[in-house]
Amino acid sequence: MYAIVDIETTGGKYNEEGITEIAIYKYDGHEVVDQFISLVNPERDIQPFVVNLTGINSHMLRNAPKFYEVAKRIVEITQDCILVAHNAQFDNRILRTEFKRLGFEFEKETLCTVELSKALIPDLPSYSLGKLVRSLGIPVTDRHRASGDALATVKLFKLLLSKDTEKSIVQQSIRKMPKLQLEPKLIDIIAETPSITGVYYIHNAEGTIIYIGKSKNIKRRVNQHFTGTDRKSKKIQLQVAALTYESTGNELLALLKESEEIKKNKPLLNRALRRSVFTHALYSFTDHKNYVNLTIDKADGRKPNITTFSNRQSGRQFLEKIVEDYQLCQKLSGLYKTKTSCFHYDVKKCYGACVEEESPESYNQRVMQLIDKYSYKNQNMVIIDKGREVDERSAILIQNGIFKGFGFFNLNYQLNNIEILKSIITPMENNRDVQHIIQSYLRKNKRLKIIQL
Repeated sequence: MYAIVDIETTGGKYNEEGITEIAIYKYDGHEVVDQFISLVNPERDIQPFVVNLTGINSHMLRNAPKFYEVAKRIVEITQDCILVAHNAQFDNRILRTEFKRLGFEFEKETLCTVELSKALIPDLPSYSLGKLVRSLGIPVTDRHRASGDALATVKLFKLLLSKDTEKSIVQQSIRKMPKLQLEPKLIDIIAETPSITGVYYIHNAEGTIIYIGKSKNIKRRVNQHFTGTDRKSKKIQLQVAALTYESTGNELLALLKESEEIKKNKPLLNRALRRSVFTHALYSFTDHKNYVNLTIDKADGRKPNITTFSNRQSGRQFLEKIVEDYQLCQKLSGLYKTKTSCFHYDVKKCYGACVEEESPESYNQRVMQLIDKYSYKNQNMVIIDKGREVDERSAILIQNGIFKGFGFFNLNYQLNNIEILKSIITPMENNRDVQHIIQSYLRKNKRLKIIQL
């Protein structure tokens, strides 16, 4: 659980500032579950430049509660929470100073969205809250007021959580919240799990991810794990200490996220998708006689490929199948080394491209059908799908035929150029599984909105 905080102060000498306004949003990693917003009478003068910046003046605060009157509420809403703020060191210092004046030690673990942004979204020109959220397409109102800035920080933190592919924020959070290291009853975990589409992570007592899954209804799927009698379910039931989840809003992102996360984290109880290295790829080239040739070669990220494989043998097996399916020439597909005709020509399965009996135009037409099926039809496009909330959409970026990643944007935000789009995208690996997932989904969901770049 996180307490996302923004504080406005009087300004002045270090450690002599007073709070003029405070906003706290209690955030469970998915939605705001509680909030506290209040002006505060600092019982001291406000610096003129602060009045100009925030619009808060002494007259406004005349009847506002003093800090000791709101202190109990602050303690309650931040109980068992990690303090999150944009420049957390400042907000934490101010709160500790105010509580120290009351003779109370206010100790909280903190996460700073400035530091997280620099790590997860590097090379931006500015990390000030205003410029940062504008560059990321995050709507912000009441800038330099506690509620507006805190709400913008909530949205920023939500984006950072989605870009945190190493799950370091979640791992930190689990270790900082002792209650999650207890052995909760399975029924309690199920009760706190929502019926949403997304990816879920099952952790052991050390916070290590032991299983990753996806579902259109996470609650129902987790319930199946906890009530199952197969070997994997029993292992999960024995080792689970906590469950975290990430809403994706649609099945395509859930499939992509699951595939990426399993390959990256290699959870002990996941088997099928743990393979992470695709060493070979299928490429095409046109020879001096104008026939399109196919070849399996070592994967090179600098060259566009048709699809990728975990090893040369699996690539060769795939190539043998498509040569049969599309009645292609074994010689031009690199399967039969010869200076004359291929074996399929001798048994009447090849139309004679190997000996120039079939024209390049006729032969290449079938090769292009194959390439269209196993590569992206549009080389530069954005696939738009449902987001995690009503006013949100997801964007999947494919550039030069390569899957780059995905992100979320507000409906009011226009994706009008590639650089803005890249700023909201969480980078992901392009591999054969990803290509298969996206191509299959596009075939089944033909009404998806696609923006060609």
